Amino acid sequence: MKLIKLTAISAAILASTAALAADPIIVVDGDEAVVYEAEPVAVAYEVQPAYAYDADASALRNTTGAVVGGTKTLFQTVTHPAAVSAEIGTLGYGANIAWGVNDKTELQAGWSGMNFDGDRDLNANDSWINWDKALGDGYGNYQGTMDYDVDFSNPYIGVQMRPFANNFTVGAGTMVPRNKLAATLTADTGSTANVSIDGVDYQVDTATIRAENKNKLAPYATIGYRPNITQNWGVFGELGAAYMGKMDAEVTGVTGTSANIADFAAAAEKEIKDKDVWYPIVKVGATYRF
Repeated sequence: MKLIKLTAISAAILASTAALAADPIIVVDGDEAVVYEAEPVAVAYEVQPAYAYDADASALRNTTGAVVGGTKTLFQTVTHPAAVSAEIGTLGYGANIAWGVNDKTELQAGWSGMNFDGDRDLNANDSWINWDKALGDGYGNYQGTMDYDVDFSNPYIGVQMRPFANNFTVGAGTMVPRNKLAATLTADTGSTANVSIDGVDYQVDTATIRAENKNKLAPYATIGYRPNITQNWGVFGELGAAYMGKMDAEVTGVTGTSANIADFAAAAEKEIKDKDVWYPIVKVGATYRF
């Protein structure tokens, strides 16, 4: 019985002092002292990554509840993005990088833009260009040729959210718009070259119109859908709009046959400058998740 009690006491002491087992443990039974050399106990912990991609939910899964936790530093967060995407749409082609904040939210930084030029025959029935957005609806009856040069550059930062933790997304952010448009109009000989601005008609033979963004920032908002194809690859589509604000404009090289042609440049510039521009965002793309 004494041996059983001694064994039980020793086991209890060894268990309760396992974390401090660097010192020997002495158990006294009557006149005898028994010395036990305790070995240190190592406890292994499995460290989970701060975020892992959940293919079923089509989102990042937060495994620790914090962006920066344990050995995950801010530097590691920035240098280890959650995904990269390529896109094409109304603002051109581009790409972005995304960092996971939690299981429903990502931060994005990207760029979209394009550059193209050419010429186009225009007439009263031409629907190739949206006159109201580009030059104004008063140019709708202009018959002639338009030489154009378009240069779009739109760096942006934003937030992409999955409010229902599924494929549906809501995005918001701001662009730094650097968009330029130049158009030179040359009327066809003997054709109608009428331009109407604020109810005043001008007979314009030639004119060069340049416009560019005046605002330095352009907030935007989108809704989208982002299904997955595989564990790493997915596609997406987004619809929205960006508030580009006011434009700067310059009209030069004006010639025409109407008596008021000298007033055309100032009237055309004012019309462009007075408008608040909302630019549509429509884009599709592919995403690779790490």
